[in-house]
Parts: sequence; structure tokens; C-alpha cells
Amino acid sequence: MSELRIAGVVPESIVDGPGFRFTVFTQGCPHHCEGCHNPNTHDFSGGEVVDTDTLWERIKKDILLSGVTFSGGEPFEQAGNLLDLARKIKGAKLELAAYSGYTFDELVAAGGDKLELLKLCDVLVDGRFVLAQRSLMLRFRGSKNQRLIDVQRSLSEGCVQEIHDGRWQD
Repeated sequence: MSELRIAGVVPESIVDGPGFRFTVFTQGCPHHCEGCHNPNTHDFSGGEVVDTDTLWERIKKDILLSGVTFSGGEPFEQAGNLLDLARKIKGAKLELAAYSGYTFDELVAAGGDKLELLKLCDVLVDGRFVLAQRSLMLRFRGSKNQRLIDVQRSLSEGCVQEIHDGRWQD
């Protein structure tokens, strides 16, 4: 069990990835992107503290879930606290996606808990939100610079492999 500071959860989101997803909005973000959709998540002392076991109990009870999404805020700022929950999610064969203002390469270079959490993800939506590149036509992204990344393939091949088809693009 770890403690996690969150802004909230959406138990059956349909906008944070394909299918029904349990979305955890972490609290705290260093990026402060202009036009951010969740500015209330920026303050590192805001939100509430929950234990990851409580979140896991809620997730595993919902048989309709196709995956879990870590959003924020910046989930990788609490990577160490998310690791146990991420391992349980993967152990239950649920897809794990994460949104990050950091790029894939920045997370790999950071190493440590950030890299360990990335290694557990199936999909990463990376990059800061750029208001000048905002588009309402993009599925599961807010701005054109953000990428949908197949994390496992990218780690295996040693370079970013974007998702251009499948459930994330339909």
C-alpha cells in the first residue's frame, strides 16, 4: 500500500481511453500548460490523500473495465506511489494508460521510478498541452503535438512507436 495525492477519480470514464476505464487524476503538476483542462490539479498540496489499496479494491470490483488511466496533474511526479497499483492492474490483465506532460524520451532518461512506471504502461499520451495546437478532432489527446505511444513496442525497439490504428484511433 502507498499513499497517493489525487484530485479525484472517474470510475467508468469513456474519454480517457477506449472502453470503460477507471481514471485516477493525480494531484500536482509542474508543467502549468496554458489552457490546461485540469488546472485544479496543479497544486501539489491540493486534492486528497488516498491509499492505493482502496483504489485497487474499487478497480477490481468493476468487471466492465477494459483498463485504467493515470492522468492528472502529472502522474509521473508520484511514480513511486503508483507502482504498486500499476503492478496490480497489470496482474489483473487490465490495460494501463498514462497521460504525461513529459515526453517518452524524458521519462526514459529520468530513470528510477518514472521509468519503472512507464515500463508497466501499455499506452502513453505524451507531451505538454500546447494551446496553439489544440484540436477537438483528436481522439484521446488535446493538442496536435501530443502522441499516442505503444509503450511496450517502443521500449522493445528502442525508439518511439506511435499508435496509428486499433482501439486508440477508431
